[in-house]
Amino acid sequence: MLFITSRMPTVNTEPELNPNFVFDLRNNSSSRGFFCCNRNKNGAIEEIGSKNFLTAIKESQYRQVIIYIHGFSNLPEDVFNDAEEFQSLCNKEKNGELLVVPIIWPCDNDLGLVKDYWDDQKAADQSAFAFARMFQKFMEWRNSSDANPDEDPCLKRINVLAHSMGNRVLRQTLSLWQKYDQPGGLPLLFRNTFLIAADILNESLHKGEAGEPISHASRNVVVYYASDDLALRASKVSNLKNAEASRRLGHTGPEDMDLTPKNVYAIDCDDVNTVYDPPKGHSYFRSGRRKGQPGVVFDHIFETVLTGRVFPNDESRKSSILELPRSRSKA
Repeated sequence: MLFITSRMPTVNTEPELNPNFVFDLRNNSSSRGFFCCNRNKNGAIEEIGSKNFLTAIKESQYRQVIIYIHGFSNLPEDVFNDAEEFQSLCNKEKNGELLVVPIIWPCDNDLGLVKDYWDDQKAADQSAFAFARMFQKFMEWRNSSDANPDEDPCLKRINVLAHSMGNRVLRQTLSLWQKYDQPGGLPLLFRNTFLIAADILNESLHKGEAGEPISHASRNVVVYYASDDLALRASKVSNLKNAEASRRLGHTGPEDMDLTPKNVYAIDCDDVNTVYDPPKGHSYFRSGRRKGQPGVVFDHIFETVLTGRVFPNDESRKSSILELPRSRSKA
């Protein structure tokens, strides 16, 4: 599995590539740069460098890529397991369509959720510097002779899926990328950006707010939310410490759809989130009632990836409610 990380290894061999990359789980500080790696089937990790990484993606059998940015309190093995589950669902739906590429940022390994939460917020913000450099590096590679853009351009479509605090990572990354490297505005890089159970303020996507660059870089921005998401309920209480009394985007969707850019859509998942992920109702975008069987949230994500349209039968529609299938044979 190809992946990118800002998490430090136990031994840093920079500027040489690290043939035996081992995560330093005691260190939750972000690296100043990023590491492009490949994880073998036996779990061994090799750092392969950005050029080899991008070439491998370009030459892969998959038509599209989805960058997966995980949420709060996830160690690398948790991320790999979740990404493998999502990849398996994608392959079952349409083999060769969607390659899952995780981005791993340094969640804390301490005991105690409250301590982890604040440490993870800091790590999310710090990681944005590394991942902003990553996107800029990609833009330079895409237009370089190494990528042969004139005779053999990379035609793969890029999608993003950010879960929970991963939305904070994405928001900060695009903000910094625009500030330091793309002052004239972000390129339209992503076909679809899926914001799931987003642990950011619910006005973040409004025009003029910190998350607005997400819509500038994406054809479609799809927000999946659930009012009974217990993890986000705890997040809201925790953020009172910093005088953030507003609800989370993953609880309510955008606070006012009229203030969001036209390419933002909102999907209410109240009917399915706790059925798929009891009791927290927070990780409901992969399997449904049974692991390995897609849920309706996954189905909607994959259909949007295939068509490039959130509501293909009604393009003027901005919101919807996902419901459980009536047939027991389905998810």
